[in-house]
Amino acid sequence: MTRVFAIATAAIIAFSSPALGADAASGKTLFRAQCALCHTAEPGDGGGAQGPSLIGIFGRPAGSGAGFSYTKELRASGLKWDAATLQRFLKSPEVLVPGTSMVVAVSGKADRANLAAYLQSVQGAGGSGLVPGAAPVSPIPPASELSADWRRDTPGRVHRIDAASLPPPYSSPSAANNPRVVARPPDGKLAVPPGFRVEVFANGLSGPRKMLVAPNGDILVSEMRGGRISVLYPAPDGARAAKTGVYSQGLNLPFGLAFYPNAKNPQWLYVAETNRVIRYAYAVGNVAPSSPAEVVVPYLPSGGGHSTRDIAFSADGSKMFVSVGSGSNVAETMPKKTPGEIRAWEATHGLGAAWDREADRAAVLVFDAISPAGPKLYATGLRNCVSLTAQPATGTLWCTTNERDGLGDDLVPDYSTRLTPGGFYGWPWYYIGSHQDPRLKDQRPDLNGQVLVPDVLYQSHSAALNLTFYTATTGKSAFPAEYVGDAFAAFHGSWNRSLRTGYKLVRVHMKNNLPSGDYEDFLTGFIVDNQSVWGRPVATTELPDGSLLMSEDGRGIIYRISYSP
Repeated sequence: MTRVFAIATAAIIAFSSPALGADAASGKTLFRAQCALCHTAEPGDGGGAQGPSLIGIFGRPAGSGAGFSYTKELRASGLKWDAATLQRFLKSPEVLVPGTSMVVAVSGKADRANLAAYLQSVQGAGGSGLVPGAAPVSPIPPASELSADWRRDTPGRVHRIDAASLPPPYSSPSAANNPRVVARPPDGKLAVPPGFRVEVFANGLSGPRKMLVAPNGDILVSEMRGGRISVLYPAPDGARAAKTGVYSQGLNLPFGLAFYPNAKNPQWLYVAETNRVIRYAYAVGNVAPSSPAEVVVPYLPSGGGHSTRDIAFSADGSKMFVSVGSGSNVAETMPKKTPGEIRAWEATHGLGAAWDREADRAAVLVFDAISPAGPKLYATGLRNCVSLTAQPATGTLWCTTNERDGLGDDLVPDYSTRLTPGGFYGWPWYYIGSHQDPRLKDQRPDLNGQVLVPDVLYQSHSAALNLTFYTATTGKSAFPAEYVGDAFAAFHGSWNRSLRTGYKLVRVHMKNNLPSGDYEDFLTGFIVDNQSVWGRPVATTELPDGSLLMSEDGRGIIYRISYSP
């Protein structure tokens, strides 16, 4: 899950009245549709907690709410919000507070006024910073009592989650346990298997996400918070970045990067922004675009939650795939359809396709790569397919997904899976096969038995963001031969779990290019205690010498992982 929030800390509102004529009821509807994935506004509304609670916060200084790790820029802004300042922030957050983690604007003037009116109307409900009804973070039980315990994470520890053995919903309360990102402690050390080494490759980046290695060794990095694509130029020994340059800036939450027609002889650099896909004419060694960006896909659904968009191409270059996450946790405001209306909708959109504000979301879209027109749905029911990965050995398209929140500590598992064309993976009505979400009980009995079970299940709330298959068989830093064909998944880390989980890199086991279903810890050590972490892994990429780069966006660092026997 990202730190890009639909309202974020902007809802720290003062006591002044909202704009004349603002409609609190309309603001509530908008909040439920676009903001509740990350925030709660009043007790019992079921909102998320990836962003700070908005309950009872009128008059607070910016960045002062409890239970949330605000950016230093917001904490140092000196702002105390009134209605006018709030609406300026919602119109253009990064203009008012450069460096804020809230980078999704609310475009409509009336919408901004209505949101302010709604939030003011529920003032006084209390302001703990926790989701109402969520369990406070309790003392951690002994390690022997819990298998999913970050204190037991260590390189080589194997995990396997069985789809048939998931707990019932609400077996534990739904927690709000946001991480506090802190400086690396004096004793902070990353653990990796024997023979491996971890070093800082580059730092000072603004929300580094996906990375792409050019044939000459240059490394392109998408920086979501910075709204740019940067280039890292490795030093002669390859151990660090000698310098960093900006390739392109002024982008709208760039995430996915891909070369076309292939990585060995690229002619185009494709970039997936949150609302569209663009491309730049590319020649190896380019330090900046030689011509303006060309718009390839002018519209992708956006707004609300889940702003990342990834991009991948089929092995033959004929198809372009784009992942689009849902706008909500579990389609809480999506209106119901009759069976006849559902049949008509699915006839043109595919099995399990969501509608209304969720149309063409929670899905992987497919376009003709040469002449992209309107999208078709390649796979549906994928709550937030953050990362698309083509498996090098087979060409199979994989998706790494963040599943839903609010059902307890151990539901619902995140996952990586091979995508089946036309396949339905459950969201929002079902999860991990025919497990029905109790919040949407009996709404879609027709889908029971038609939900695909993902290949590799991860500990719930790990926030798996990326999958990279390891291929290097030569190179001074190449990993041992048994790693070839396996994959690495980056876990950004939990907020909706009482006992923290994630914040690590894991190795996903393959056998004959097929998933075995389990994974093991590879890099651990970012968690300080159950409240604090000093790193949040996002993505990995393989360098020509066989080493692996890992981005983390908590402190804007890229690490290099090398092997020397």
